[in-house]
Amino acid sequence: MGLMLDIWNGFCNVMGYLWTNSDLVAFVVLAAIAIAAALYVVTAKEVVHSAFYLALVFVCVAVTYFFLEAEFVGVIQMLVYVGAITILFAFSIMLTRRYIMRSEGDSDE
Repeated sequence: MGLMLDIWNGFCNVMGYLWTNSDLVAFVVLAAIAIAAALYVVTAKEVVHSAFYLALVFVCVAVTYFFLEAEFVGVIQMLVYVGAITILFAFSIMLTRRYIMRSEGDSDE
């Protein structure tokens, strides 16, 4: 019974630590999401999926700025990178895929 009590006390200590440091837990979860999305950016087969994973990485960086209490930089990150750069990537992918997928015998008409 002493072993079960030690395990329970250890579990309660860990949960108490996590409860008092919830910002650390949120940051670690956000960092894990950002790393996973960054890996998907370079390993995704579809280019459009890769662009949207890149947008997720940008969002994670912006939220990290909010954690650092740099709200202005976080908002600029969201507007410029997530809003403008990712949409620019998406438009350029949509405009150039038409020519890549066209076979050699097709004409412009």
